[in-house]
Parts: sequence; C-alpha cells; structure tokens
Amino acid sequence: MDDQTLALLDENSRVIERYAISTGLNGAGERDGSGCTPRGRHYIRAMIGAGLPANTVFRARRPTGEVYSPELAANHPNRDWILSRILWLCGLESGKNRGSGVDTFRRFIYIHGTPDTEPMGLALSHGCIRMRNSDVIEIFDCVCTGMPVTIR
Repeated sequence: MDDQTLALLDENSRVIERYAISTGLNGAGERDGSGCTPRGRHYIRAMIGAGLPANTVFRARRPTGEVYSPELAANHPNRDWILSRILWLCGLESGKNRGSGVDTFRRFIYIHGTPDTEPMGLALSHGCIRMRNSDVIEIFDCVCTGMPVTIR
C-alpha cells in the first residue's frame, strides 16, 4: 500500500487528524492466508481494550495480563505483538472483502497498537493495520462500532 497513513475524517469528510501506520508486508489483497491488507469498504465490528493500560498485550483478542516491554520482547522474539487497543474490521463488499475466501472479519484483520520500536510508514504487518500505541488509543476514543473504514 503506497500511502502508509490513516486519516480520521469528520462527518463532512474533512481530515481531523492523520496518523502514520504500517500495513501488510505482502501488499494489498483480500485472500485468506495471504498476509495482505484487505481493501475496500469496511466497518468497525468490535472495539477491544477500553480502559486498559497502554502496551497491554493481546492474544486471540484477549488481554494476556502482560504489558509489553523490551524484556518481554526479548523472551518472545517471534511474537506478532498486538498491543493497547483493537479495532476489529468487517468487510462490506460481498465477494471482495466479505464472504468465502476473502472475509476481513474471519481473517482477524484489526487496527491495533504495535511496539513503538516498529517503524511506521513501511509495509511490515501480517495484514493488519499497525499504529503507534498512543495513536491507536487516541483514535479508539474517537470512534465507535459501526463506523465506516475505507482501505485504499
């Protein structure tokens, strides 16, 4: 994905804020197992992590009780860190990002926090949209379930 930013828009489609992000290392795409970031129209189906501390570690959308640190990272070097907040996306376009073989929700595609040591602006994720922890917490407090999300 060429533009590695997320824009938060107001009700008149004006940009309120722009955030650096990281999308799928394998590029854009909708196929199950592709590691790509799905394109098209989506909505926020679930919001996970309200009120939890920054750097809370999630596995299978549940807090593990851990808080990310360099020491924890050294003990688990191969973990794909999902931190702070999760905005779980659901596709709206049947056959493109919703339904058999291409379903964003069943692919567990999120907007989520990542270690602050991870670079933004580069495609490095496993398909999700990664954000700085402070940014994902900020945006989490500005959105609600059902809110539209368009990925280009």
